[in-house]
This record gives sequence, C-alpha cells and structure tokens, in this order.
Amino acid sequence: MDVNSLTAVQKYAASRPATEPKAGAGGPGETFMGLARDFAATLHDGETTAKAAMTGGADPHALVQALAQTELAVETAVTVRNRVVEAYQEILRMPV
Repeated sequence: MDVNSLTAVQKYAASRPATEPKAGAGGPGETFMGLARDFAATLHDGETTAKAAMTGGADPHALVQALAQTELAVETAVTVRNRVVEAYQEILRMPV
C-alpha cells in the first residue's frame, strides 16, 4: 500500500464523523413536523389576536403585526408547496 492511499483512508476516517447524523436529530420528518407546528402556531396566534381586536382586547398595531406574520407564513407555505410540485413534475418528466 502506498503512502497516498493510506493518507486518503486516514482523511476519510477523520471526516466521516462530520457527515454522520447527529444523535439528537430525528431526520427530515421531525424537522417537517416542527415547521408544521410553527406554522399552525402562527396561524393560531393571528386568529387569537384578531378575535381580541374585534372585542376590543388588542390594539390595532398588534392586529396589523399578527396579520402580517400570518400572511408571510401562508405565502411561505404556498411557495414551498409550489416548489415541491415543480420538483415532482420534473421527476415525472425524467426518462426511464
């Protein structure tokens, strides 16, 4: 075995732990669930603030902030959905 191949094996062994998944990370499914929870919480907070503003319990500034956050969350979700649909369509167009 020559020195170059031995060095390559050592470098690969040293870099391998950096590419392994973290012990606390549950993977993409857990990440997606966290994002879905955050999205639902944002919508719920906006709805709660809107109800409070209708009954006089919140100021108009808080209502505008909540509506802006809700709008941004919905636009982000729609954009992600569109990207996923585009990627799926691209996969379907691939020749087999």
